[in-house]
Amino acid sequence: MRMSFLAATALVVSGSVAPFALRAEQPPAPASVTFTKDVAPILQRSCENCHRADGVAPMSLSTYEEARPWARAIKQRTGIGPKAGVMPPWYVEKNIGIQQFHNDPSLSDEEIATLAKWADSGAPRGNPADMPPARVYADRRAWAIGTPDLVIKTNELTVKGDAPDWWGEIPSVPTGLTEDRYVAALEIKEVNDVESKTGGNRPTVGGRFVFHHMIWRTQVLDAAKAGDGPPDPLSFLLDEETVNWPVHEVGRNADFFDPKSARLLKAGSSIVSDSVHLHSNGRDTKSHLEIGFKLMPKDYKPTYKRAVFGLGNGVDIDIRGMEADQQLHAYTVLQQNTKIISFEPHLHAPGARMCLEAIWGYNIQTLNCVGYDHNWVRGYDYTDDSAPLLPKGTILHITGYMNNSPTNKNVPDPRNWQGSGNRSVANMFIDLGMRVALTDEQFQEEMAKRRDHLHVTKNDNVIGCPLCNVIPAAPTKTAGAPQQ
Repeated sequence: MRMSFLAATALVVSGSVAPFALRAEQPPAPASVTFTKDVAPILQRSCENCHRADGVAPMSLSTYEEARPWARAIKQRTGIGPKAGVMPPWYVEKNIGIQQFHNDPSLSDEEIATLAKWADSGAPRGNPADMPPARVYADRRAWAIGTPDLVIKTNELTVKGDAPDWWGEIPSVPTGLTEDRYVAALEIKEVNDVESKTGGNRPTVGGRFVFHHMIWRTQVLDAAKAGDGPPDPLSFLLDEETVNWPVHEVGRNADFFDPKSARLLKAGSSIVSDSVHLHSNGRDTKSHLEIGFKLMPKDYKPTYKRAVFGLGNGVDIDIRGMEADQQLHAYTVLQQNTKIISFEPHLHAPGARMCLEAIWGYNIQTLNCVGYDHNWVRGYDYTDDSAPLLPKGTILHITGYMNNSPTNKNVPDPRNWQGSGNRSVANMFIDLGMRVALTDEQFQEEMAKRRDHLHVTKNDNVIGCPLCNVIPAAPTKTAGAPQQ
Protein backbone atom coordinates (compact mmCIF):
# COMPACT_ATOMS: atom_id res chain seq x y z
CA MET A 1 0.00 0.00 0.00
CA ARG A 2 1.36 3.42 -0.94
CA MET A 3 0.09 6.70 0.48
CA SER A 4 1.19 10.24 1.16
CA PHE A 5 3.14 10.98 4.32
CA LEU A 6 0.23 12.93 5.82
CA ALA A 7 -2.22 10.14 5.10
CA ALA A 8 0.08 7.59 6.70
CA THR A 9 0.84 9.62 9.80
CA ALA A 10 -2.88 10.26 10.27
CA LEU A 11 -3.19 6.57 11.07
CA VAL A 12 -0.81 6.77 14.02
CA VAL A 13 -1.40 9.13 16.94
CA SER A 14 1.12 9.02 19.79
CA GLY A 15 1.87 5.39 18.98
CA SER A 16 -1.78 4.33 19.36
CA VAL A 17 -4.44 3.48 16.83
CA ALA A 18 -8.14 4.20 16.61
CA PRO A 19 -10.35 1.34 17.81
CA PHE A 20 -12.29 -0.59 15.20
CA ALA A 21 -15.53 0.99 16.39
CA LEU A 22 -14.49 4.21 14.67
CA ARG A 23 -15.55 3.31 11.15
CA ALA A 24 -15.94 5.56 8.16
CA GLU A 25 -19.53 6.65 7.48
CA GLN A 26 -21.38 4.02 5.48
CA PRO A 27 -21.91 4.94 1.79
CA PRO A 28 -25.49 5.07 0.60
CA ALA A 29 -27.00 1.87 -0.76
CA PRO A 30 -28.70 1.84 -4.18
CA ALA A 31 -32.16 3.42 -4.31
CA SER A 32 -33.73 0.00 -4.72
CA VAL A 33 -32.15 -3.34 -3.89
CA THR A 34 -33.26 -6.78 -5.07
CA PHE A 35 -31.90 -10.25 -4.47
CA THR A 36 -31.40 -11.18 -8.11
CA LYS A 37 -29.61 -8.00 -9.17
CA ASP A 38 -27.76 -6.79 -6.08
CA VAL A 39 -27.61 -9.42 -3.32
CA ALA A 40 -26.94 -12.69 -5.16
CA PRO A 41 -23.59 -11.50 -6.65
CA ILE A 42 -22.37 -10.56 -3.16
CA LEU A 43 -23.41 -13.90 -1.67
CA GLN A 44 -21.86 -15.84 -4.54
CA ARG A 45 -18.48 -14.17 -4.10
CA SER A 46 -18.18 -13.97 -0.32
CA CYS A 47 -20.64 -16.40 1.27
CA GLU A 48 -21.39 -19.41 -0.89
CA ASN A 49 -17.99 -20.99 -0.40
CA CYS A 50 -19.46 -22.21 2.89
CA HIS A 51 -23.19 -21.39 2.59
CA ARG A 52 -24.23 -23.74 -0.20
CA ALA A 53 -25.64 -27.19 -0.68
CA ASP A 54 -23.14 -29.68 0.72
CA GLY A 55 -21.18 -26.81 2.28
CA VAL A 56 -19.90 -26.72 5.85
CA ALA A 57 -22.20 -23.88 6.94
CA PRO A 58 -25.56 -24.72 8.58
CA MET A 59 -27.65 -23.16 5.79
CA SER A 60 -27.40 -22.57 2.04
CA LEU A 61 -27.79 -19.05 0.61
CA SER A 62 -27.59 -19.90 -3.09
CA THR A 63 -31.21 -19.18 -4.05
CA TYR A 64 -33.77 -16.57 -3.11
CA GLU A 65 -35.90 -19.18 -1.33
CA GLU A 66 -32.90 -20.23 0.77
CA ALA A 67 -31.65 -16.70 1.58
CA ARG A 68 -34.98 -14.91 2.19
CA PRO A 69 -35.61 -16.34 5.71
CA TRP A 70 -32.14 -15.20 6.77
CA ALA A 71 -32.34 -11.60 5.50
CA ARG A 72 -32.32 -9.97 8.96
CA ALA A 73 -29.53 -12.26 10.18
CA ILE A 74 -27.46 -11.46 7.07
CA LYS A 75 -27.84 -7.75 7.81
CA GLN A 76 -26.86 -8.20 11.45
CA ARG A 77 -23.89 -10.53 10.95
CA THR A 78 -22.33 -8.60 8.05
CA GLY A 79 -22.72 -5.24 9.77
CA ILE A 80 -21.08 -5.78 13.17
CA GLY A 81 -17.58 -4.79 12.08
CA PRO A 82 -14.28 -6.72 12.11
CA LYS A 83 -14.76 -8.65 15.32
CA ALA A 84 -15.98 -12.02 16.61
CA GLY A 85 -19.17 -13.13 14.92
CA VAL A 86 -18.88 -11.13 11.71
CA MET A 87 -19.64 -12.83 8.39
CA PRO A 88 -17.75 -13.56 6.30
CA PRO A 89 -15.15 -14.35 9.01
CA TRP A 90 -12.50 -11.78 8.07
CA TYR A 91 -11.39 -9.45 10.82
CA VAL A 92 -8.95 -6.99 9.22
CA GLU A 93 -9.80 -3.42 10.21
CA LYS A 94 -10.08 -1.41 7.02
CA ASN A 95 -9.35 2.03 8.42
CA ILE A 96 -5.70 1.36 9.16
CA GLY A 97 -2.65 -0.36 7.75
CA ILE A 98 -2.12 -2.70 4.83
CA GLN A 99 -5.23 -3.86 2.99
CA GLN A 100 -3.90 -6.11 0.21
CA PHE A 101 -4.25 -9.80 1.07
CA HIS A 102 -4.65 -13.03 -0.83
CA ASN A 103 -8.11 -14.67 -0.74
CA ASP A 104 -9.88 -11.75 0.93
CA PRO A 105 -13.63 -12.52 1.08
CA SER A 106 -14.59 -9.39 3.04
CA LEU A 107 -17.35 -7.00 2.04
CA SER A 108 -16.96 -3.34 1.18
CA ASP A 109 -18.93 -0.75 3.13
CA GLU A 110 -21.14 -0.31 0.06
CA GLU A 111 -21.89 -4.05 -0.07
CA ILE A 112 -22.73 -4.10 3.65
CA ALA A 113 -25.11 -1.18 3.11
CA THR A 114 -26.69 -3.01 0.16
CA LEU A 115 -27.42 -6.11 2.24
CA ALA A 116 -28.89 -3.95 5.01
CA LYS A 117 -31.10 -2.07 2.54
CA TRP A 118 -32.36 -5.37 1.10
CA ALA A 119 -33.36 -6.66 4.53
CA ASP A 120 -34.94 -3.34 5.56
CA SER A 121 -37.00 -3.11 2.37
CA GLY A 122 -38.62 -6.51 2.84
CA ALA A 123 -36.02 -8.63 1.02
CA PRO A 124 -37.58 -8.40 -2.49
CA ARG A 125 -36.74 -11.03 -5.09
CA GLY A 126 -36.43 -8.79 -8.17
CA ASN A 127 -36.46 -9.72 -11.83
CA PRO A 128 -35.49 -13.39 -12.33
CA ALA A 129 -33.68 -12.36 -15.52
CA ASP A 130 -31.18 -10.40 -13.37
CA MET A 131 -30.09 -13.51 -11.46
CA PRO A 132 -26.44 -14.36 -12.19
CA PRO A 133 -25.65 -17.92 -13.33
CA ALA A 134 -25.30 -20.35 -10.45
CA ARG A 135 -21.73 -21.00 -9.42
CA VAL A 136 -20.39 -24.47 -9.99
CA TYR A 137 -18.39 -25.85 -7.07
CA ALA A 138 -16.08 -28.76 -6.72
CA ASP A 139 -16.91 -31.37 -4.14
CA ARG A 140 -16.77 -29.81 -0.66
CA ARG A 141 -13.93 -32.19 0.07
CA ALA A 142 -11.84 -30.44 -2.61
CA TRP A 143 -8.65 -28.75 -1.49
CA ALA A 144 -8.09 -24.99 -1.53
CA ILE A 145 -4.46 -25.60 -2.52
CA GLY A 146 -5.50 -27.70 -5.52
CA THR A 147 -5.07 -31.44 -5.68
CA PRO A 148 -2.32 -32.29 -3.17
CA ASP A 149 0.73 -34.22 -4.27
CA LEU A 150 0.82 -35.95 -0.90
CA VAL A 151 -1.90 -36.58 1.70
CA ILE A 152 -1.11 -37.96 5.15
CA LYS A 153 -3.92 -39.15 7.42
CA THR A 154 -3.66 -39.25 11.19
CA ASN A 155 -5.08 -42.23 13.05
CA GLU A 156 -8.83 -42.13 13.52
CA LEU A 157 -10.03 -41.50 17.05
CA THR A 158 -13.39 -41.35 18.79
CA VAL A 159 -14.43 -38.43 20.98
CA LYS A 160 -17.42 -39.19 23.19
CA GLY A 161 -20.22 -36.66 23.13
CA ASP A 162 -19.83 -35.88 26.83
CA ALA A 163 -16.04 -36.19 27.07
CA PRO A 164 -14.00 -33.46 28.79
CA ASP A 165 -11.37 -31.52 26.82
CA TRP A 166 -8.16 -33.45 26.21
CA TRP A 167 -4.59 -32.40 25.41
CA GLY A 168 -1.84 -34.77 24.53
CA GLU A 169 0.19 -36.77 22.05
CA ILE A 170 -1.16 -38.73 19.10
CA PRO A 171 0.64 -41.58 17.29
CA SER A 172 3.15 -40.47 14.67
CA VAL A 173 2.45 -41.28 11.01
CA PRO A 174 5.18 -41.81 8.35
CA THR A 175 5.05 -39.52 5.31
CA GLY A 176 6.37 -42.25 3.04
CA LEU A 177 8.75 -39.85 1.28
CA THR A 178 11.97 -41.39 -0.03
CA GLU A 179 13.59 -38.11 -1.08
CA ASP A 180 13.66 -34.56 0.25
CA ARG A 181 10.96 -32.33 -1.25
CA TYR A 182 10.05 -28.67 -0.76
CA VAL A 183 6.46 -27.71 0.01
CA ALA A 184 4.68 -24.90 -1.86
CA ALA A 185 1.39 -25.04 0.07
CA LEU A 186 -0.19 -26.87 2.95
CA GLU A 187 -3.77 -27.52 4.03
CA ILE A 188 -5.26 -29.57 6.87
CA LYS A 189 -8.82 -30.86 6.96
CA GLU A 190 -10.73 -32.52 9.76
CA VAL A 191 -12.72 -35.45 8.41
CA ASN A 192 -15.42 -36.82 10.71
CA ASP A 193 -18.80 -38.54 10.65
CA VAL A 194 -20.81 -35.46 11.70
CA GLU A 195 -23.33 -34.33 9.09
CA SER A 196 -22.46 -30.79 7.96
CA LYS A 197 -26.03 -29.49 8.20
CA THR A 198 -26.67 -30.78 11.69
CA GLY A 199 -23.34 -30.70 13.48
CA GLY A 200 -23.07 -31.55 17.12
CA ASN A 201 -25.78 -30.52 19.54
CA ARG A 202 -23.49 -28.56 21.81
CA PRO A 203 -22.30 -24.98 21.03
CA THR A 204 -18.61 -25.69 21.60
CA VAL A 205 -15.66 -23.96 20.01
CA GLY A 206 -15.50 -25.26 16.48
CA GLY A 207 -19.15 -26.37 16.28
CA ARG A 208 -19.24 -29.68 14.41
CA PHE A 209 -15.50 -30.39 14.78
CA VAL A 210 -13.62 -32.08 17.61
CA PHE A 211 -10.03 -31.02 16.84
CA HIS A 212 -9.49 -27.54 18.23
CA HIS A 213 -5.81 -27.43 17.28
CA MET A 214 -2.71 -29.47 16.61
CA ILE A 215 0.84 -28.20 17.09
CA TRP A 216 2.96 -30.47 14.92
CA ARG A 217 6.20 -31.08 13.13
CA THR A 218 7.78 -33.49 10.69
CA GLN A 219 10.67 -35.40 12.17
CA VAL A 220 13.02 -38.14 11.03
CA LEU A 221 12.44 -40.65 13.81
CA ASP A 222 14.90 -43.11 12.28
CA ALA A 223 17.76 -41.15 10.75
CA ALA A 224 18.93 -44.21 8.83
CA LYS A 225 15.80 -43.89 6.67
CA ALA A 226 16.46 -40.27 5.77
CA GLY A 227 18.51 -41.16 2.69
CA ASP A 228 21.61 -42.96 1.55
CA GLY A 229 24.55 -43.28 3.90
CA PRO A 230 24.86 -43.68 7.65
CA PRO A 231 23.05 -41.29 9.99
CA ASP A 232 24.90 -38.33 11.43
CA PRO A 233 24.94 -38.70 15.24
CA LEU A 234 25.25 -34.92 15.66
CA SER A 235 22.46 -33.94 13.26
CA PHE A 236 20.11 -33.07 16.13
CA LEU A 237 22.43 -30.21 17.07
CA LEU A 238 21.61 -28.50 13.80
CA ASP A 239 17.94 -29.52 14.02
CA GLU A 240 18.08 -30.67 10.42
CA GLU A 241 15.81 -33.65 10.95
CA THR A 242 12.92 -31.67 12.46
CA VAL A 243 10.76 -29.11 10.64
CA ASN A 244 8.01 -27.17 12.39
CA TRP A 245 4.83 -26.37 10.45
CA PRO A 246 1.97 -23.88 10.91
CA VAL A 247 -0.39 -24.82 13.71
CA HIS A 248 -3.67 -26.40 12.65
CA GLU A 249 -6.65 -24.66 14.21
CA VAL A 250 -10.37 -25.02 13.64
CA GLY A 251 -11.51 -22.73 10.82
CA ARG A 252 -7.96 -21.90 9.73
CA ASN A 253 -7.24 -21.29 6.07
CA ALA A 254 -4.59 -23.02 3.94
CA ASP A 255 -0.94 -21.93 4.01
CA PHE A 256 0.93 -20.83 0.88
CA PHE A 257 4.66 -20.46 1.41
CA ASP A 258 6.78 -17.79 -0.26
CA PRO A 259 7.79 -19.19 -3.68
CA LYS A 260 11.41 -18.32 -2.89
CA SER A 261 11.30 -19.92 0.55
CA ALA A 262 9.34 -23.16 0.32
CA ARG A 263 9.56 -25.33 3.43
CA LEU A 264 11.47 -28.61 3.46
CA LEU A 265 9.78 -31.98 3.92
CA LYS A 266 12.51 -34.48 4.76
CA ALA A 267 12.76 -37.96 3.34
CA GLY A 268 11.92 -40.64 5.88
CA SER A 269 10.13 -38.17 8.14
CA SER A 270 6.91 -38.66 10.11
CA ILE A 271 4.06 -36.45 11.25
CA VAL A 272 4.65 -35.91 14.97
CA SER A 273 2.48 -34.08 17.48
CA ASP A 274 2.56 -34.05 21.26
CA SER A 275 0.10 -31.15 21.54
CA VAL A 276 -3.38 -31.95 20.24
CA HIS A 277 -6.45 -30.32 21.80
CA LEU A 278 -9.71 -32.26 21.47
CA HIS A 279 -13.17 -31.22 22.65
CA SER A 280 -16.56 -32.92 22.48
CA ASN A 281 -19.39 -31.59 20.32
CA GLY A 282 -22.34 -33.26 22.02
CA ARG A 283 -22.35 -36.55 20.11
CA ASP A 284 -19.94 -39.45 19.71
CA THR A 285 -17.67 -38.52 16.81
CA LYS A 286 -15.11 -40.47 14.82
CA SER A 287 -12.53 -38.12 13.38
CA HIS A 288 -9.05 -37.77 11.89
CA LEU A 289 -6.98 -35.06 10.20
CA GLU A 290 -5.83 -35.13 6.58
CA ILE A 291 -2.68 -33.13 5.81
CA GLY A 292 -2.31 -32.16 2.16
CA PHE A 293 1.04 -31.04 0.73
CA LYS A 294 1.49 -29.29 -2.61
CA LEU A 295 5.10 -29.90 -3.62
CA MET A 296 7.57 -27.82 -5.57
CA PRO A 297 9.28 -29.38 -8.63
CA LYS A 298 12.01 -31.84 -7.75
CA ASP A 299 14.78 -29.50 -8.93
CA TYR A 300 13.53 -26.57 -6.84
CA LYS A 301 16.03 -24.83 -4.52
CA PRO A 302 15.01 -22.01 -2.13
CA THR A 303 16.75 -18.65 -2.40
CA TYR A 304 15.41 -17.14 0.84
CA LYS A 305 15.81 -18.61 4.31
CA ARG A 306 13.07 -18.76 6.91
CA ALA A 307 13.23 -16.06 9.56
CA VAL A 308 12.72 -17.88 12.84
CA PHE A 309 12.00 -15.72 15.87
CA GLY A 310 9.35 -15.47 18.54
CA LEU A 311 6.91 -12.59 18.80
CA GLY A 312 4.67 -13.07 21.79
CA ASN A 313 4.44 -13.49 25.52
CA GLY A 314 3.68 -16.78 27.24
CA VAL A 315 5.25 -15.98 30.59
CA ASP A 316 3.61 -13.13 32.49
CA ILE A 317 0.12 -12.92 31.01
CA ASP A 318 -2.12 -11.24 33.57
CA ILE A 319 -5.82 -10.88 32.66
CA ARG A 320 -8.13 -9.63 35.37
CA GLY A 321 -11.64 -10.98 35.83
CA MET A 322 -14.80 -9.04 34.91
CA GLU A 323 -12.92 -6.48 32.84
CA ALA A 324 -12.85 -5.65 29.12
CA ASP A 325 -10.29 -3.65 27.11
CA GLN A 326 -7.20 -5.07 28.81
CA GLN A 327 -3.91 -5.00 26.90
CA LEU A 328 -0.90 -7.29 26.48
CA HIS A 329 2.35 -6.23 24.80
CA ALA A 330 5.32 -8.06 23.30
CA TYR A 331 8.37 -6.89 21.34
CA THR A 332 11.24 -8.30 19.33
CA VAL A 333 14.16 -6.72 17.46
CA LEU A 334 14.84 -8.04 13.96
CA GLN A 335 18.37 -9.39 13.66
CA GLN A 336 18.03 -9.76 9.87
CA ASN A 337 16.31 -7.94 7.04
CA THR A 338 12.88 -9.52 7.02
CA LYS A 339 9.92 -9.95 4.68
CA ILE A 340 6.71 -10.69 6.55
CA ILE A 341 4.61 -13.15 4.55
CA SER A 342 1.58 -13.35 6.84
CA PHE A 343 0.09 -12.04 10.06
CA GLU A 344 -1.65 -14.60 12.28
CA PRO A 345 -2.85 -13.51 15.71
CA HIS A 346 -3.17 -16.32 18.22
CA LEU A 347 -5.03 -15.68 21.45
CA HIS A 348 -7.56 -17.72 23.39
CA ALA A 349 -11.14 -17.19 24.48
CA PRO A 350 -10.69 -13.68 26.00
CA GLY A 351 -8.86 -12.45 22.87
CA ALA A 352 -10.69 -9.70 20.99
CA ARG A 353 -8.09 -7.96 18.83
CA MET A 354 -4.39 -7.75 17.93
CA CYS A 355 -2.32 -5.01 16.31
CA LEU A 356 1.11 -5.37 14.65
CA GLU A 357 3.43 -2.36 14.68
CA ALA A 358 6.88 -1.76 13.18
CA ILE A 359 9.27 0.78 14.73
CA TRP A 360 12.29 1.91 12.69
CA GLY A 361 14.12 4.88 14.18
CA TYR A 362 11.46 7.51 14.78
CA ASN A 363 9.27 5.91 12.09
CA ILE A 364 6.33 4.10 13.71
CA GLN A 365 3.82 2.31 11.50
CA THR A 366 0.83 0.21 12.46
CA LEU A 367 0.92 -2.53 9.86
CA ASN A 368 -2.45 -4.07 10.75
CA CYS A 369 -5.10 -4.38 13.41
CA VAL A 370 -7.46 -7.35 13.24
CA GLY A 371 -10.26 -8.66 15.37
CA TYR A 372 -10.06 -12.14 16.82
CA ASP A 373 -12.60 -14.93 17.23
CA HIS A 374 -11.50 -18.10 19.02
CA ASN A 375 -14.21 -19.96 17.09
CA TRP A 376 -12.69 -19.16 13.70
CA VAL A 377 -8.94 -18.61 13.65
CA ARG A 378 -7.51 -16.96 10.55
CA GLY A 379 -4.15 -16.14 9.02
CA TYR A 380 -3.75 -13.17 6.69
CA ASP A 381 -1.43 -13.64 3.70
CA TYR A 382 -0.03 -10.42 2.27
CA THR A 383 0.21 -9.95 -1.48
CA ASP A 384 3.75 -9.71 -2.79
CA ASP A 385 3.55 -5.93 -3.26
CA SER A 386 2.18 -5.38 0.25
CA ALA A 387 4.24 -7.82 2.35
CA PRO A 388 6.22 -5.71 4.85
CA LEU A 389 9.93 -5.30 4.01
CA LEU A 390 11.68 -4.38 7.25
CA PRO A 391 15.40 -3.66 7.77
CA LYS A 392 17.36 -5.35 10.51
CA GLY A 393 17.10 -3.39 13.71
CA THR A 394 13.36 -2.85 13.28
CA ILE A 395 11.35 -3.38 16.46
CA LEU A 396 8.20 -5.43 15.97
CA HIS A 397 5.49 -4.77 18.55
CA ILE A 398 2.20 -6.62 19.01
CA THR A 399 -0.64 -5.42 21.22
CA GLY A 400 -3.35 -7.83 22.32
CA TYR A 401 -6.74 -6.56 23.43
CA MET A 402 -8.45 -8.86 25.92
CA ASN A 403 -12.10 -8.99 26.93
CA ASN A 404 -12.61 -11.05 30.08
CA SER A 405 -16.09 -9.76 30.80
CA PRO A 406 -19.69 -11.03 30.43
CA THR A 407 -19.89 -9.36 26.99
CA ASN A 408 -17.48 -11.99 25.59
CA LYS A 409 -19.55 -15.12 24.93
CA ASN A 410 -16.41 -17.22 24.39
CA VAL A 411 -15.44 -16.91 28.06
CA PRO A 412 -17.35 -19.46 30.20
CA ASP A 413 -16.80 -17.66 33.52
CA PRO A 414 -15.35 -14.12 33.28
CA ARG A 415 -15.02 -13.89 37.06
CA ASN A 416 -11.81 -15.92 36.82
CA TRP A 417 -8.36 -14.38 36.54
CA GLN A 418 -6.45 -15.76 33.55
CA GLY A 419 -2.78 -16.40 32.95
CA SER A 420 -0.75 -18.28 30.38
CA GLY A 421 -1.80 -21.82 29.51
CA ASN A 422 -2.83 -24.31 26.85
CA ARG A 423 -6.52 -24.46 27.71
CA SER A 424 -8.98 -22.20 25.91
CA VAL A 425 -9.96 -20.73 29.29
CA ALA A 426 -6.31 -19.77 29.85
CA ASN A 427 -4.42 -17.66 27.35
CA MET A 428 -1.74 -17.43 24.72
CA PHE A 429 -0.48 -14.23 23.10
CA ILE A 430 1.59 -14.71 19.96
CA ASP A 431 1.88 -13.81 16.29
CA LEU A 432 2.24 -17.09 14.37
CA GLY A 433 2.79 -15.39 11.00
CA MET A 434 5.38 -16.58 8.49
CA ARG A 435 8.53 -14.59 7.63
CA VAL A 436 11.66 -14.93 5.50
CA ALA A 437 15.14 -13.51 6.08
CA LEU A 438 16.82 -11.44 3.36
CA THR A 439 20.47 -10.70 2.74
CA ASP A 440 21.34 -7.05 2.15
CA GLU A 441 21.39 -7.69 -1.60
CA GLN A 442 18.03 -9.50 -1.54
CA PHE A 443 16.56 -6.72 0.60
CA GLN A 444 17.61 -4.09 -1.94
CA GLU A 445 16.25 -6.21 -4.80
CA GLU A 446 12.86 -6.61 -3.08
CA MET A 447 12.60 -2.86 -2.44
CA ALA A 448 13.60 -2.04 -6.02
CA LYS A 449 10.87 -4.35 -7.31
CA ARG A 450 8.35 -2.71 -4.95
CA ARG A 451 9.35 0.78 -6.12
CA ASP A 452 8.99 -0.27 -9.74
CA HIS A 453 5.59 -1.93 -9.32
CA LEU A 454 4.09 0.86 -7.19
CA HIS A 455 5.87 3.76 -8.95
CA VAL A 456 7.24 4.96 -5.63
CA THR A 457 8.95 8.35 -5.42
CA LYS A 458 10.96 9.90 -2.63
CA ASN A 459 7.82 11.76 -1.50
CA ASP A 460 5.80 8.58 -0.94
CA ASN A 461 5.42 6.63 2.25
CA VAL A 462 4.96 2.88 1.80
CA ILE A 463 3.33 1.21 4.78
CA GLY A 464 5.52 -1.66 5.91
CA CYS A 465 8.57 -0.56 3.92
CA PRO A 466 10.23 2.35 5.71
CA LEU A 467 13.18 2.46 3.30
CA CYS A 468 11.27 2.01 0.05
CA ASN A 469 11.28 5.73 -0.65
CA VAL A 470 15.07 5.95 -0.26
CA ILE A 471 16.02 5.89 -3.93
CA PRO A 472 19.63 4.69 -4.37
CA ALA A 473 21.89 7.17 -6.10
CA ALA A 474 22.81 6.29 -9.67
CA PRO A 475 26.40 5.01 -10.02
CA THR A 476 28.89 7.58 -11.24
CA LYS A 477 31.78 7.05 -13.63
CA THR A 478 34.89 9.19 -13.87
CA ALA A 479 37.03 9.16 -17.01
CA GLY A 480 39.89 6.74 -16.60
CA ALA A 481 38.50 5.33 -13.34
CA PRO A 482 36.43 2.23 -12.66
CA GLN A 483 32.70 2.69 -12.15
CA GLN A 484 31.74 3.36 -8.52
